[in-house]
Amino acid sequence: MHQTHMIIDGEQLSISSHNAKTIYNPADQEAVAVVSSGTRQHARLALEAAKRAFAVWSETSSEKRAEILHSAAELVRERSETMARLLTQEQGKPLKNARAEILSSADILDYYAEEGRRNIGEWLATSRGRSIVIRQPVGVAALITPWNYPVDLLSWKVGPCLAAGCTFVAKPPSRAPVAATEFLRAVHEAGLPAGAVNVVHGPGEEVGAELVENPISRKIAFTGQTETGRWIMAHAADRIKRVSLELGGNSPFIVCADTDIEKAAAACAQRAFSNMGQICISVNRVYVAEEIAEEFGELLVRQAERLRIGNGLEENVDLGPMFSREQRSRTKEHVADALNKGAELLSGGREPEGEAFDKGYFFLPTVLGGADHSMRIMREETFGPVAPVMRFKTLDEAIRLANDSNYGLAAYIYTSDITTGIRAAERLEAGGVGVNINNVMDHQMPFGGWKESGIGRELGLYGLQSFLEIKHIRLGL
Repeated sequence: MHQTHMIIDGEQLSISSHNAKTIYNPADQEAVAVVSSGTRQHARLALEAAKRAFAVWSETSSEKRAEILHSAAELVRERSETMARLLTQEQGKPLKNARAEILSSADILDYYAEEGRRNIGEWLATSRGRSIVIRQPVGVAALITPWNYPVDLLSWKVGPCLAAGCTFVAKPPSRAPVAATEFLRAVHEAGLPAGAVNVVHGPGEEVGAELVENPISRKIAFTGQTETGRWIMAHAADRIKRVSLELGGNSPFIVCADTDIEKAAAACAQRAFSNMGQICISVNRVYVAEEIAEEFGELLVRQAERLRIGNGLEENVDLGPMFSREQRSRTKEHVADALNKGAELLSGGREPEGEAFDKGYFFLPTVLGGADHSMRIMREETFGPVAPVMRFKTLDEAIRLANDSNYGLAAYIYTSDITTGIRAAERLEAGGVGVNINNVMDHQMPFGGWKESGIGRELGLYGLQSFLEIKHIRLGL
C-alpha cells in the first residue's frame, strides 16, 4: 500500500501509528494509501520553514525560477502514470481523465515558468519627475485545495506562486491527498531550496485554521465550499491578508430555439455529467426554449444513457463513482426534493444495479424535466450528475432565471446568432461565460467567480499578479 508523507523544510516526515490515516477507493472500498496526518504544530513549523526559504527563493532570478519550474513539469510527466493511477484510486474518476489532469498540471508549471520571466518593471516619466514601478512577491502563501481536482487545482496555485518568488505551505484535501502530494514531491525535487515547498495533511479545523490565522502567511489561495471561503475571508481580515477564493457554483445552461439542438445536448451532457457532476463549473440548471424543450430532453436522455459507468481503472469507462457516500446522499436528496415538487424523472435517478456497483458510491446520470426555482436543485450546488431542465418563453426570461442565484462562477448559452450570444454573455452574472462552448477554462485566461462564487482570479497573467505586490519607487533626480 502506498505511503503518503508530509514534507516540511525539505524533509519527509515518517508516518507513525498515532497519526496515520487510511485512504479508500470510492469504487470498491479497497485501501489505497496510508497518509500522515498533521496538527497545528506541523502547520506552524511548515510556515516557519517557508518564511526562511522565502529569503532565498524571492531573490532567485526569474530565469532560474523558470528553469526549475520546467524541470518540475518534466518530473511530473515522467511520473504521470503512477500519479494518475493513484488519483483514480483515491478520487474515483476514470483513468483517462486522471491522466489528462496530471498532464494539465505539468502544462501549468511550464506556462508559469515563462509568465514569471515577464514580470518586469516599468520606468515612468511625468512632469513631476521619474519613477520605477516594480512587482515583488507577496510572501509566504497558504494553498488549500479540494478533492474533485486535487492535482490540477493545486497546480493553478503552485505555478504562479513559485513563478512570483513566493514560497508556500500546501494543504491537500484530507480525503484525497495522495496524488496531490506526489505532485508536490516532484516540484520539491526539481531543485527548489529546502522549505520552499511544504505539505501538511490534516483536518481543516486544525491545519487549515493555522495556515489562515498564523501571521506568517501573507496570501491565502483557496478552492472549495462557499461556507469555508466565508470563514477564511473573515479570519484573513484580521491581518488584512491577500485572499483568492474559488468557491461554489450553480451554473446555468441556456439553449435557444435557433441552436443546433444535437450539439447543444451533447455539450450539456458532457458538462453536467463529467466527473459525476463534481466540478465547480458543472451544468446545474438547464433552461431550454419551450418550442424545442421536448426534443432537447429526449436528446439529453440519449446522451446520458450512452455513458458507461464503472471502476475508473477499467478500460472504456466514462464515469467512475461519486467521491463519497455524503456526496451521493446529497444528490439523492436534491433529486427527491425535485420530484416531490413536480419534476419528472426522464432518466437515471438511482444507483446502478449489479454486483460491480455494490461497494462503490455509484449513481446514474440523471435528467429531470419540469424543473422550477422552488426546487433545491435549482438553487443549491448539487455536485452530482443531475441535469434539471426548465422551459422558458423569451431570452430575457432565461437570463433573469440564470441570474437568480447567489452564485456566479460559470454560465453557458447555445445559439446560432453570435450577436445574441455576445449580448447575453454581457448580461449573465458570472465570472466566465461560454458561448457555444461548454468550458470557460483556458490556462491563459482569468478564472474566478462573481457573488458568492468567490473573489480574485486564477490562471493567466491574473493568477501571477495575485501573488505579487506593486511597489512605486520615486526618484529624486
